[in-house]
Amino acid sequence: MADFSLTTLFVVPVGNSLPSSGSTQNLTAGQVGFFKADYTVANAGNIAGSNPYFYVAQGRTNTYLQGSKRSDKISSTGTNVSEWYKVVGSATATNQVTQVGDWNVTPGTDVTITLRAHSSYIDTLYFNGFTRSVTVKGACLECGGDPCAQVDHQALVDDLIAKFEQEAPGNNPDNISFNTFFTFSRSGSGQNSVLVITGKPLTKYGQPCDVAAFPYEYDRLWFRTFPYAGPATTADFIVADNCNIIAEAVVTQESNYPYGQSDEIAQLEKNFYSYQAGYLKHLYRMVGYNENFESWVSNGTTYDVFYIRFNTLDKAAYQWGDYIQEDSTVIIAAPQSVSAGIETVLAAALGTPSTVS
Repeated sequence: MADFSLTTLFVVPVGNSLPSSGSTQNLTAGQVGFFKADYTVANAGNIAGSNPYFYVAQGRTNTYLQGSKRSDKISSTGTNVSEWYKVVGSATATNQVTQVGDWNVTPGTDVTITLRAHSSYIDTLYFNGFTRSVTVKGACLECGGDPCAQVDHQALVDDLIAKFEQEAPGNNPDNISFNTFFTFSRSGSGQNSVLVITGKPLTKYGQPCDVAAFPYEYDRLWFRTFPYAGPATTADFIVADNCNIIAEAVVTQESNYPYGQSDEIAQLEKNFYSYQAGYLKHLYRMVGYNENFESWVSNGTTYDVFYIRFNTLDKAAYQWGDYIQEDSTVIIAAPQSVSAGIETVLAAALGTPSTVS
């Protein structure tokens, strides 16, 4: 989140049921609920109306010297809310697909395609991305043939695929080939043949068994495709020759990473742990020293994540001073099996959230 926003994360347990009676002291460990200004339960029918504000609360396992985990006051009509949106979880990584077609290749023209791939780890190994090229020699002009005629596009695409799929020399285990990151295929036939280049899912790297480590990161494979005439060039920037366009590369599907996954939410638990821990706020590497740390993430679960950013309801709490006023952010990560009920309650007060998945 942005600077100067006090953030409280609530990870809703799988199978959570919103309380229907009692108050925060009746919450079981991990249970998440909404409560009105008079400390009674808030639901879709009573969260707005004459109720001035509501807050989110979650029961703790360790209640020694601390009560339930609570958010600050959120206006029941949204008057102090500056942002209210959700991110719908997706377990599927989307891979980039690029199609190269609309060929304009005459006999004797050498065709080169350069691919430049990027990801977090690829860019640590290769300056300006993993860049490789393949070149197919131009088809010879038959005696009496038309030098302006088009070559066989299907044969050209098949020759390019064969070049792309050649393995790197096996005498060096560090050598990698196009097959490490891409798959290649042809769609269409004859003069309507199209080269289809698809990025592969990235390898999932091992996670350290260290509660204080921050191992999760967003990563995706994306690449640029440069078709041009002539031999491969080592120029850092490949600019198409408008007078000699031999093909058009079109991205038909952009890559994206999965989001709302258990590994991502577990990282958020670490990031925001100290914000509302009563004591023992640090995450030491020896688990026994982190007796306040509780994780309500279930492995393999996809979460919808709700974000509420809001200002202090009681503005009198801020007197004049040489400081920057802080707002608050509430993040609610809810398993998709129970997220609809949570959204129903929040929408009754704040309206339908925008979706920014």
